Amino acid sequence: MSFEIRVNDRSFDAEPRPGQCLRTYLRDRGWFGVKKGCDAGDCGACTVQVDGEPVHSCLYPAVRAEGRSVTTVEGLAKDGELHPMQQCFLDAQGFQCGFCTAGFLMTTSALDEEQLTDLPRALKGNLCRCTGYRAIEDAVRGVRHAEEPCAGQAVGRSLGAPAGPLVVTGTARYTFDVEVEGLLHMKLLRSPHPHARIVSIDTSRALRVPGVHLVLTHHDAPERLFSSARHEHPTEDPDDTRVLDDVVRFAGQRVAAVVADSEGAAEEACRRIAVEYEVLPFVIDPELAMAPGAPVIHPKGPESRIARPQNNVCGEVHGEIGSVADGFAEAALVYEETFRTQRVQHASLETHGALAYFEEGEGGAERIVVRSSTQVPFLTRRALCALYDLPQDYVRVVAGRVGGGFGGKQEMLVEDIVVLAAMRLKRPVKLEFTRPEQFYGATTRHPFTIRVKAGARADGTLTALQLRVVSNTGAYGNHGPAVMFHSVGESMAVYRAPHKKVNAFSVYTNCVPAGAFRGYGLGQVTFAVESAMDEMARRLGIDPLVFRERNIIGPGEHMISPGGEEEDLHIASYGLDQCLQVVRDAIAEDRSAEDAPAGWLVGQGTAMSMIATGPPGGHFADATVKLLEDGSYDIAVGTAEFGNGTTTVHQQITAGALGTTVDRIAIRQSDTDVVKHDTGAFGSAGTVVAGKAVMKAANALAEQVLSFAAEYARAPRSLCRLTADAVDCDGRPVSLKELFEAARERGQELSADGHWGGSPRSVAFNAQWFRLAVDPDTGEIRILRSVHAADAGRVMNPMQCRGQVEGGVAQALGATLFEQVLVDEEGQVTTAAFRRYRLPAYADVPRTEVHFMETSDAIGPLGAKSMSESPFNPVAPAFANALRDATGIRFTEVPLLRDKVWLAIAEQRAGSQRAA
Repeated sequence: MSFEIRVNDRSFDAEPRPGQCLRTYLRDRGWFGVKKGCDAGDCGACTVQVDGEPVHSCLYPAVRAEGRSVTTVEGLAKDGELHPMQQCFLDAQGFQCGFCTAGFLMTTSALDEEQLTDLPRALKGNLCRCTGYRAIEDAVRGVRHAEEPCAGQAVGRSLGAPAGPLVVTGTARYTFDVEVEGLLHMKLLRSPHPHARIVSIDTSRALRVPGVHLVLTHHDAPERLFSSARHEHPTEDPDDTRVLDDVVRFAGQRVAAVVADSEGAAEEACRRIAVEYEVLPFVIDPELAMAPGAPVIHPKGPESRIARPQNNVCGEVHGEIGSVADGFAEAALVYEETFRTQRVQHASLETHGALAYFEEGEGGAERIVVRSSTQVPFLTRRALCALYDLPQDYVRVVAGRVGGGFGGKQEMLVEDIVVLAAMRLKRPVKLEFTRPEQFYGATTRHPFTIRVKAGARADGTLTALQLRVVSNTGAYGNHGPAVMFHSVGESMAVYRAPHKKVNAFSVYTNCVPAGAFRGYGLGQVTFAVESAMDEMARRLGIDPLVFRERNIIGPGEHMISPGGEEEDLHIASYGLDQCLQVVRDAIAEDRSAEDAPAGWLVGQGTAMSMIATGPPGGHFADATVKLLEDGSYDIAVGTAEFGNGTTTVHQQITAGALGTTVDRIAIRQSDTDVVKHDTGAFGSAGTVVAGKAVMKAANALAEQVLSFAAEYARAPRSLCRLTADAVDCDGRPVSLKELFEAARERGQELSADGHWGGSPRSVAFNAQWFRLAVDPDTGEIRILRSVHAADAGRVMNPMQCRGQVEGGVAQALGATLFEQVLVDEEGQVTTAAFRRYRLPAYADVPRTEVHFMETSDAIGPLGAKSMSESPFNPVAPAFANALRDATGIRFTEVPLLRDKVWLAIAEQRAGSQRAA
C-alpha cells in the first residue's frame, strides 16, 4: 500500500526517511514557510495544521501524516485571496523580522471563539523575539494600524513593510529558503574542555562513514589570526581567532568540520573523530583571570592588539576628570555598591548559518557565493577575502531576509568554515546551527560587574561619580574592547558631575565568547548607574525624578566621560526633559495600584538612558536611486533587513523626495554584487546612516529629473513639480515613462548616488516607568503598568517605531526577570535549550504605553534619530527601582528571579522580627 499525504491540496507519495519529522519532510518538498527555530517543540516557528489542528511539525513524525491533510502557511490563501488572519497581520503589522509569523498564523487561524478569550493560553506554544507581542495581539483582534500610501506624504505615516505580503504568505526567502543542487551538509565537532591543546586528531574512521566527503581540522586551516567581530575598521577588535585551532579555549569551540551528503552522516562522522587532548588549566571568573598566576588564555604578541595578554586583559580604559577624592570629600552622601548583570542569549529564531556555492561571474570566471544570515554582508566579504587571500570580485555575499539579529549576527561565526570547505570540494556546502549550538557555539551578551561610587550634596547635586567595570568577554575578544568602552560612555556622560573616574576592563575567560548585543554594553552599566541614582535620591529624601532633573545634561552641553570625549557626538536635539515629563504625568494620573491583590506590595520606579545614534569611527553607507523604464523607481542600498524596518523607511524617504508612493519604489539590498558598500545593519544605523545616504540620492535624483523634464518640455524649472507618475511642467504632465525614454535616446540614465559616513552623530533619549505588585509570600511579581518615553526625533513610521520600542522593552524584561545563560564550574553551558533558557512568551509581556517626544534632529535625515537599540537600556533599572519602592530592598543583580525576590523579602522579615 503506497504512502500518500496531501499538502496544501497537493498529493505527495514519497515515503519519509526513517524517523523523519514533518518539518523536514515539508521543507524537502519546497514548503519553506515551515521554519526551524528550535527542533524541540519550544518556539512554534514550525507550526502547521494537520486536518485543521495546529501541530509543531518538528515533533510530529512525518509518517503520522499519512492519509491526512496538511496545511502550511503557503496554503492559507485561497483563490488569490489572503486568509482573513493573514490580512489582519498585514493591517496590524504583527511581525518584525517575520521568522515566527508563519507559525503564529497557523496557530491563530485555527483558534475558536473560546480560545480567543484566553490568548495567553492559546499562544503559549509560539515565541516571538522581536515584537513584544502587542502587535500580534492586535492582529488577532483585528485592529488596523497600517495607513494607505499617499503620494509625496510617506514620512511620518504608518505604512506597512514592503515585504509584508511575502512574510504572511510564507514566500519571503530567509537564508536557507532556497534549493541548491548537489548541496552538502556540514556538522562541527566541538570541544568538551574549556581549555586544552590538541595533541593528535585521527579522522580515518570518520572518513569511512558512507556519504562523507571531507573532514577539516586545524591542519587544513590558515594560520592567520582574525576576529569574528565585524566593524568598519577591523583594528577595533583583537586578532585572536583561527578558523580551526590546535588550542581550544572554551567548551563548545569547534575542533573539526565534517562535510557529507546528509546531516546524519556528518553527525555520525563527528562521533568517530578521535581527538587526544592535553587538558590545560582554565579560569572562568574574570577577577581571578586578571590575578597573578592565572592561566594565560591568549599568549599572543602586540600584533594581536590585546591590551595585556599576560593578565588576560583584552582591553581597558582608565580616566579621571577632576578629582573624585575631592568630590567625595565635599559630599553629604556617598553611596557605594556593586551591581552584576548576567549572560543573555540573542535567541534570534533563525540560528546562525550560511551556505556557499559557485556561480559563473563576469567573463565566465568562477566565483563563490555565500548566502548568510548576517547583519554585515560587506564586512563579511572583506574578512573572507583577507582570510583566504581572495580577490574581492571572487566573493559575493548575500543576506536574504534575516530572521532576527540583535547584534549577534555582527559576527563571522560560520561563513569562514563553510567557504573553506566549499573551496576544497568545489561543491555547495551548508552549515546551520542547531538551537543548542546557538547557546554554546555562538555569542552572548557580556556579563558585567560594576562597582559604583557616587557622591551628592544634601540638595541632590552630584559631586562625584566613579565606576570600576569588569566585563567578561569570554574566550575571544570579539567586540570586547568596544563594548567595554561604549558601556562607560553615555551612561556617565548623561549626568553632570565635576569629578568623574572610570577604570574598566574587558577580560578573557575560558567561557563561551560574548559579543555585540542590543545596547552594546550600555544596558549593563545603565542598570548600575540608574539604580545608584535612585538609591541616592531615596536616601536624601528627594523625588528620584527631581534628583535626575537636577543632574542631567541639558541641550547644547558637552557630553563628558572619563574614557574620552567623542568630538563628533552632539546633542542635535533634546527630548530628555519631555521623557521625564511623560513619566511624571503617568505617575500623577496612575490608578493601576488599585488592581493589586490584597496584601501585595506595590511600588513604582523610573530609569532613563542616552545613546549615540550610530557607532564612533565612521559607519558608511552608499545608495543609488534611479528611474526605471516603467516609470517607477529603484533603490539600491546595502543595509540588511531583519525586522529593523529600514526597508520601509528608505522607501518612505525616497517617496517623499520624489513625490510618489512607496508602492512605486523597488528596493535592492544586502547583496554585495548589486549594491554599493554598507558597513552593516548595527549600531542603530539603518535610518540615521543608510537612510541619510538614501535621502541624499533621492534628493539628487529629484533635482535631476526636474531639470531634465524642464529642458525636455521647455518649461521653467521653477514651474516643474514631481507627481506620483509624472512631472507637471507648468501645467503639462509628462509621464515618467516618457522621460525615461527621452533620456535613454540621449544616452543618459536618470540616476543619482548618495553617501553618508556616519559622522557627526546625535544622541537619543529614553525613559521607562513601571508600576508593579509583589506577593511577599511567594515572590511573584505582576507588572501593573508599563510606560516608555522615546526621543526618536521625527518618527519616520510610528507603527514601525512603536514596534521597535515594544520589542526592546519585551527583550529587556526577559533579561530582567529570568533569562540567563548559565555556565557551570567546568565552563559548560547548562541552559542550551529554550525550555531551560526561558524566553518571554505572550503571557509574560505587558502592553507597554509608548510615547514619542516632539523633537527634530539637526543631524539625522529629515529630523530622525535611531530607536532600535535604546529602548532596552532603561528597563532593568526601572524595574529594580520599582521593586525597591515596593519592598524596601535594593536588588543589585539581574535576573530578578522569583525565588531571589522571595528569599530577600523573607530575610528582611526575619531581620525585622529579630530587631523587634
